[in-house]
Amino acid sequence: MRSLTLSRIFGNTRISFITAALFVGTMAVARSAGAQERPGSQTQIPESPGVAEHGGMPTPLRELVLEAEQKNPQIAASFHGWQASRNVPKQVSALPETQVSVQQFSVGSPRPFAGYSNSNFAYIGFGASQDIPYPGKRQLRAQVAEHEADSMEAQTDSVRRMVVESLKIVYFKLAYIQQTVGVLEKSDQLLNQVEQATEARYRVGQGNQQDVLKAQLQHTKILQEIAHHHQEEGLLEAQIKQLLGRPQDSPDIVADALHARTLSLSAPALFEKASEHNPDVRSKQASIKQQETQVELAHKNFRPDFNVQYMYQHTNGDTRDYYMATIGIRLPNRGRQKAELAEAEQNQERARRELDSESQRVLSEVQQQYMRARTSEERLKIYSDGLVPQSEATFRSALSAYQSNRQDFESLLSSFLDVLNLDLEYRNELVEHESALAELERLTGVDVP
Repeated sequence: MRSLTLSRIFGNTRISFITAALFVGTMAVARSAGAQERPGSQTQIPESPGVAEHGGMPTPLRELVLEAEQKNPQIAASFHGWQASRNVPKQVSALPETQVSVQQFSVGSPRPFAGYSNSNFAYIGFGASQDIPYPGKRQLRAQVAEHEADSMEAQTDSVRRMVVESLKIVYFKLAYIQQTVGVLEKSDQLLNQVEQATEARYRVGQGNQQDVLKAQLQHTKILQEIAHHHQEEGLLEAQIKQLLGRPQDSPDIVADALHARTLSLSAPALFEKASEHNPDVRSKQASIKQQETQVELAHKNFRPDFNVQYMYQHTNGDTRDYYMATIGIRLPNRGRQKAELAEAEQNQERARRELDSESQRVLSEVQQQYMRARTSEERLKIYSDGLVPQSEATFRSALSAYQSNRQDFESLLSSFLDVLNLDLEYRNELVEHESALAELERLTGVDVP
């Protein structure tokens, strides 16, 4: 999907069209109606409509997160894989299958039971045999499987967090798109008044035909931009429905208005949280335990296994029955076991290196997203406390000067462009800030309220 950054969604040229429409329309309608304002009076700058005005009731993000955790097919598949792995320890720790045998020994003929009554050597035997691993092997095999199940549990948590993070980021983008769609639709309504006012001024000789053509062109540009935003909105909703496991023809999703959250934890605290709770790190830690147990099992495999057999043989009536017990020892191939031990030790070292690599990667991402969030917080404060109010004051001053014929329209338009551009930049920075927090939530398991 195409990027939804400010530079892609709102080009400078398109912003100029929208801004000029809003305030040229306001000035033209006021003059055509004969309205006069005192120099220095304040003018209310149109605000962007809330997301709720887009249509339908907004769905809180928390509700969508709960729905995704319950219905996302990727999360469900990972969960069932983990549940399946929990049944492996019981399998590998069980005794090998018991073997039951029936023997028939005949004399003088290959036919079954031939000579059974005329020979003391003929018999029918019933027996059972059981392989018994060396003490401790079964428990170690179960521990290996348990550690593998722990690793899969952490992987399931990782999948859940990735899905939730993707849902949050797309939700933030959808909220931004829906807010700006409202701005465009409101601008289009004002632009219709601009066309009428421009035509009225042209008829009485106070304007020119070029102004009329520009107003019509700007109206077309806004319609094109609205269509583009509806397309982007549809793409984002399709992604959210996929993450939620909803049908694509289900009702549209309306996002809540964005609000900046405050990250109260420091970088060292986030590092500690990530080291303890990051599922990818926990998965690697479980893999190390699995490989350590595998090395211990490889040492144990140098010990022999045993086999126990018992046989009952029934002869004819003139000979007593036979009872036979056998104990066998299966000696391991030491060359093969040495190779198995070497393999297990190398896998153990590999798991340690992978844990170190994964820990470094996670901590690096935490640091990057922490800096991104902190820098974004500073920028949001600069926008809200400095740039936005300063640009509004500059616009009001320019508007007063324009109404007093002390300033040209181009200067007034430039000052208002600063107001609108800074407002859009603030909203875009808000999306970046919330996306950084969503990344930190996935990496550390911390829920930023």
